[in-house]
Amino acid sequence: MEQLAKHVLIVTSVDAEKTAILSGIQDRQTLEIDVHTVGVGSVAAAVNTANLLAKHSYDMVINMGVAGGFPSKAEIGDAVIATDITAADLGAESDDGFKPIEELGFGQSVLRSDNVLSERLTQGLKARCTFSIHRGPVVTLSTVTGTAKTLTELEKRVQGVVAEAMEGFGVATAATSANIPFLEIRTISNMVGPRDKSAWRLDVALHSLEHVSKHLKEVL
Repeated sequence: MEQLAKHVLIVTSVDAEKTAILSGIQDRQTLEIDVHTVGVGSVAAAVNTANLLAKHSYDMVINMGVAGGFPSKAEIGDAVIATDITAADLGAESDDGFKPIEELGFGQSVLRSDNVLSERLTQGLKARCTFSIHRGPVVTLSTVTGTAKTLTELEKRVQGVVAEAMEGFGVATAATSANIPFLEIRTISNMVGPRDKSAWRLDVALHSLEHVSKHLKEVL
């Protein structure tokens, strides 16, 4: 299988995610992988990823970490590969509902990941992982969803949305600016909707993240 990348930058929001990824990635002889923590939130992720890209040459950028899964789309412990990343709260409220920034004429709120890479990664992981692998839209939010009302609004705003996180759009913006292909890979720690911290399973999501990381070299 042809190798699509030789030098990969993986960025996470917190050190626990970085540790899980490094535990999974052991043999990096043929695929050079750097893993860095860039902070929580889209702004910190964008700035720190851009700084890393300015200092080193990379063939690909991957944002990896845990995320919330949308009901009936992804379960706790599953993995999600983003087809596109939407800054779902970038826009304006109005009497007619939420207006994305495109309608305001100020920019774009959707960035599409590399289709070839995301499809290849999805199929490769499906063949190697015991948990489910999903491919679909992932939203980036500054505020984690905590109500059924917001859940419903997001599902209407982004058709087919599979997961939500807080950094993907920032990482994708930095990669796009540097003209480097990007991916977002998330493992599910909780379900999107009414906030119930007691139901979160970070341990399960981090274990899945480690397992996904074991196979990156094979599929990329």
